[in-house]
Order: sequence, then structure tokens, then C-alpha cells
Amino acid sequence: MLGSLAAPAVRAAGDQPPILPLDQVKPGMRGVAYTIFAGDNIEPFDIEVIGIMPNLMGPKQSIILIQLHGDKAEHTGVVAGMSGSPVYVDGKLMGALSLKFGVFVKEPLAGVTPIEDILSIPTGDSSNPKALSVRSTADNHVEPAATIGGAASSASISELPHYPVPTQWARAAGASGDAYLEPIAAPLVFSGFAPATVRQYAGEWAAYGMVASAGGTAPPASDDAKVVPGDMVSMVLVQGDISMSAACTVTAVTDDRVYACGHPLFGLGSSNMPLARGRTLTTLASDFNSTKIVNAGGVIGTLTEDRLTAVMGRIGPAPQMIPVDLTVVTPAGEKHFHSEMFSNPKLTPLLMGLIAFNGLTQNTAYGEGSTMKLSGDIDISGHSPVSLEDMYAPTDQFVPDGTFVASSVQTTFTRIFSNPYEMPKIDKVSLRVEAIPDRRVASILNAWSEVSEAQPGDPVTIKVLLRPYRGTPMIRDVAITIPPQAARGSTLRVQVSDADSLNRIPNLRLSKSSPRRPRVTP
Repeated sequence: MLGSLAAPAVRAAGDQPPILPLDQVKPGMRGVAYTIFAGDNIEPFDIEVIGIMPNLMGPKQSIILIQLHGDKAEHTGVVAGMSGSPVYVDGKLMGALSLKFGVFVKEPLAGVTPIEDILSIPTGDSSNPKALSVRSTADNHVEPAATIGGAASSASISELPHYPVPTQWARAAGASGDAYLEPIAAPLVFSGFAPATVRQYAGEWAAYGMVASAGGTAPPASDDAKVVPGDMVSMVLVQGDISMSAACTVTAVTDDRVYACGHPLFGLGSSNMPLARGRTLTTLASDFNSTKIVNAGGVIGTLTEDRLTAVMGRIGPAPQMIPVDLTVVTPAGEKHFHSEMFSNPKLTPLLMGLIAFNGLTQNTAYGEGSTMKLSGDIDISGHSPVSLEDMYAPTDQFVPDGTFVASSVQTTFTRIFSNPYEMPKIDKVSLRVEAIPDRRVASILNAWSEVSEAQPGDPVTIKVLLRPYRGTPMIRDVAITIPPQAARGSTLRVQVSDADSLNRIPNLRLSKSSPRRPRVTP
């Protein structure tokens, strides 16, 4: 068993920076990493360098393979939420834990992102980092060190990457020949969400390396912003009556900048996500995927960079989020939910669908078999509100009825953000969903007009034969007006359809048959 090695105190000004460059890392080196297993207690555990895997993540993107030692590390293996944990050798910061072997592997083996790659991500300004925080053996506090800077490096991810480990390295690490490394998962903590919601949307986040877990929020504390390497931070996606956040470990702090994770969160590049203090409740050990249970504390700033080798945030004011008010009306009464969500073209539509689905299904009066009537407005800065009004009948499919409402709202937000003209700024979202306790759906069997000719501007009644769900067929009259600008002697075609089917028809062309005779088709 290795002895515990703590990072020594910071060197005096003029000495070399307290980092260990990649070209100085050698197999057999021993050091220490810091993380939290429970509470706010940052604990050290020993590590040993196995070797360097050059260009594993891409050109000039090498990874340091290490083995973890110590009772807790060997019991839990590499834990979801441990990504970003700082690793020191001889008092120099070598990098951050970032990769683990695939699922069902609890061997305490991990990949470390070199510190040079972490500090090279864009900072958003022209200044270089001036004071890197490291841990001190004397009193476990944070002190400034020498200047470190670098060039920009960025990438984005669309799915969880796997990095095959060469056979010789896998054998050296005691793993199988077909082993691979993947980013250490970030706990995605849901608070106030129904289990059905978490199950419904868990797969959407899995591609980003997120592990869905139950959790909560911690009240803001006076020391929230006093983060040091080894502490936890949470990236807030939703807050309010419900909350949702992802958690990582802090690698380094320089001036007002906080580096964490050692890998991308969503690969968004430049970002504007609320950054909060993370409070660890405990760590759950599992052969499938050990994970930390983390509550999000008070917001301490903004996550500004989400890059290949780390995420970076700034301590300071919180960014603006999108307020969402959802009212659910059932025969038992009304329930109101207020929350705020992160604004981003890729994530906001998904978050809005999740909020809508959860507001419906977690209602105690919610029941399958109800027709959902949706109404509301999406306020967009500088534009008229986008008004929503629709009804969704239940089906016999084995999916929750609330899925159709949530999917429709999500699609609307996707269309808003994907417009080719400008980036929309959404000021507020107000939705109202009324649950009607029966299946209000009917099939269109036929449609016809009792007149064959009409003049421009004339009113015409269309007879529509409907068959309600498990009901008796009935005829409804639909009044239309012949367009005043219609050319005399032309043929008009009346399309009778439900809204969804009509939206799928790109163009409705005039029929060339039966001149002077309105042709009505079902």
C-alpha cells in the first residue's frame, strides 16, 4: 500500500510553476489526488502512474493512465462526479481525473487529462491566468502560485466517446484486451421530478455521459463561492419548484476562474450556464457505476466554457435564465409550477419538454385516458409572442399521455431556436394544460358540399361526417367563404383534415378538373 502523499506548499515566486508538464511524467511516479466522498471533507487518495497513452483523444491530446490506491478508492472504483479531481506528483499539479474504464469495471484505474491541456482552454478575455490555486500541506488552504497560460483548444461531442486502450496498456493495467476508456460520468441530479420523468428522459442525457440520480438542493451558504481544488461544483440546468444540475470536481482556481471536470460536460463551447456550489451527501459504490449523490447549493457564478479538456466558470453574478410558469388544471383543481431553465439552442427544447411532462405526470390528479388541452404564450424579445393552442387525445399506445403534450412543446422550441434569421431571446414561457376526463377524438369519414358552384365571396357550408371514439357517427357543419379574389370559372379544392396531417402537406395545389365546380375531398 502506498503512503499518503500530500501536495506540498506553494513554491516561492521565481521558482518554476507548480505544475508537472506531460514530458516530465514517468511510469512509476507516485502522487496524490483529492476528492470528496461525503460531506465537505476533501480527502486525499494515493495514485501511481502506469504510463502515458499518446494521442488517445486526438492529435496532441494524450492521457496519463494511473492506478488509484487507498481503501475508499479501491472500494468504490472511479466514481461518477470524481471527474476533475486534481492529481499531484511531488507537489506539482499533473492534471485532473477524467476517464474511466467501461461499465462493470470497478478496477481503480483512471485516465488523467494533463494540466497543460486544461489550462489551454479559452478564457474569454485577453489576459492569461495569473494565480493557480493548489493545495497546501500545512493547513489545507489555497495559496497563489506562478503564472500559467496557453493556447485555445476546443471540441464538441454529440455522443459519449469511447477510447480503445492498446492491448499492452490494458494488460499493464490489469484489464481485458478489449478495454476502452470513456469520460467519467457526471451525476445529473433531479429534484422534484417524478420517477416516470427521469425514466422517460434518462436516455436523452446518457449520450453526454450523465448518470441520472435523485437528489435535492442545499440552501445558499456564505462560503459557497470559496471553492478550492477538490470541492464540488454543480452546473444548473433548471431551478425553482424543480431543479436539475450536473456535478463535477474542481481541478484548479485562478483569479475568478474555476476549472473543473477534466472533460466536456455537453461540448457547447462558449456557454452561459449558472455555476453553483455542489454539496456531496455520500458516495454509492456499485459494480455498474459508482456515483456521488450531490445537492446543488447557492449559485456562485457562470460556466463560460465547455471544452474538450475541461469546463471553466467565473465566480460572480449569475446569468439570466428563462422563467417558466406552468398551470395544470384537472377536475380536482389547479396546480401551479414555477421554474427557470438554462437558455441554449440545443438544450432548452429538451428542458422545456421535460418540465412540461413532469408538471403533468407528477400531478396527483393526473390519470391516463384524459384529453389534454394546451394553451399559452412564449414571449420572445423584440417579437410578438408565440401562442400555443392545441388538444391532445389519449391513445392506446404504451406511453404516458403527457408525452404528446411535452413532445409538441419541445418541437415548438426547436423550431424557434432553429430559425435562420436570428438567435431568439426568450423572455418568459407561460403554459396552461387542462385535463378533460374523456377521449375527445374523432375520425373524419367523409366531407362534401351541397352546392357545386359558388361566386367569389359567397359563404359555403361543408358537411363533415365524423365518428367519435366509441361513439355514434355525426355530421358537423363547417362554414367557409370563397375567397373574394378567386378567379371566376376556376376550380377550388377544399382540404378537410386534422391539423397535424395538414401541416405535413407542403403545398396544396388547385385541381385542374371540373371547372366552375368546387371540389371537396376528405
